[in-house]
Amino acid sequence: MAPVNSAQPATKSIASGLLLATVGAIAFSGKAIIVKLAYRHGVDAVTLIMYRMLFALPIFALMAWWAGRGKAALTRKDWQGVLLLGFTGYYLSSFLDFAGLAYISASLERLILYLNPTIVMLLGLVLYKRRVSARQMTGMAISYCGVVLVFGQEITLQGAHTALGALLVFLSAICYAVYLVYSGEMVKRLGSLRLVGLATMVACLCCLLQFVLLRPLSAAVVAPEVIWLSVLNATLCTAAPVLMVMMAIERIGASLAAQTGMVGPLSTILMGVVLLGEPFTAWVAAGTALVIAGIFVFSRASVSK
Repeated sequence: MAPVNSAQPATKSIASGLLLATVGAIAFSGKAIIVKLAYRHGVDAVTLIMYRMLFALPIFALMAWWAGRGKAALTRKDWQGVLLLGFTGYYLSSFLDFAGLAYISASLERLILYLNPTIVMLLGLVLYKRRVSARQMTGMAISYCGVVLVFGQEITLQGAHTALGALLVFLSAICYAVYLVYSGEMVKRLGSLRLVGLATMVACLCCLLQFVLLRPLSAAVVAPEVIWLSVLNATLCTAAPVLMVMMAIERIGASLAAQTGMVGPLSTILMGVVLLGEPFTAWVAAGTALVIAGIFVFSRASVSK
C-alpha cells in the first residue's frame, strides 16, 4: 500500500492561500482607481459612496446571515459594539477615504492607507501602554519618510489641496485602526465574517441616510458609468476581497497574508498609470519602495516580539 503524502495537500493549501491573498490585495487596491474614474463623471463623494454601499448592502446582509446561522442572538452590548465599529471602521473611514481621493492621486492614497499597522501600534501604545521595539520604530520611520517623499512631490505638482486630501485619507486610516484595535474581543465572540457583515451593514445604512439628509433625491440621477463603476466597486473591490483575504488567512495565517498584501500599493500605482494616466516618477518609485520596506521591517519586528 502506497504511503499517503500529506505534504501535497498542505502545499496546495499554501499556494491557494497566497493566490487568494494576492488577488484580494489587488482587488482592494482597485477601489481607488474606480473612485477616481467615477469622479470624472461629475459625481461627488456623498453620492458615490451611497451607490457603492447600496449595491454592497445585500451582499453583506447575506454574509451576516450565513455566518450567524445556528449562533446565539446578539446581546444589547453586542449591538452597541457593532453600531460603534460599523460607524467608525466602515462608514466614517470609507467616507473620509472617498472624500480624500477627490484631491490626491490613487497612488498616494494607497501608500497612506498602507501605514495602517503603524497607526494600530501607536493606538496600542497610547491606550494600553504596549511596548514598542526599536525595530518597529525604525520600520515606521522608514515608511513615513516614503509617504512624505511622495506627498512632497504631489503637493508641488497639484497644489495646496493635496494637503487636505492627504489629511482626509490619513484620518480614514485612523478610523479603521480604531476599528481594528477595538474589534478584537468582538471577533472572538461573533466571528470575523459575522462581525464584518453586520458592521458593514451599519455603514451601508449610514451612507444611505447621509445621502437622504444632505442631497436632494434628484442627485441620485448620475451618468450610467457611475452606476456600473459602483457595482464593480461594491462587488469586485469590496465584498469579494473581504472573502478572499479571510479565506487566505485560514490557509496561510494573518502574518503571511499581510506580507502578501504588499502587492497592493504596487498594483494601485500600476493601475493608476495605465488607467488614470497618473505620473510615475523617480520620487513615486522611491517613496513606494521606502513605504513597503518600512512596513516589511515593522511587520517582521511585530511578529518576532
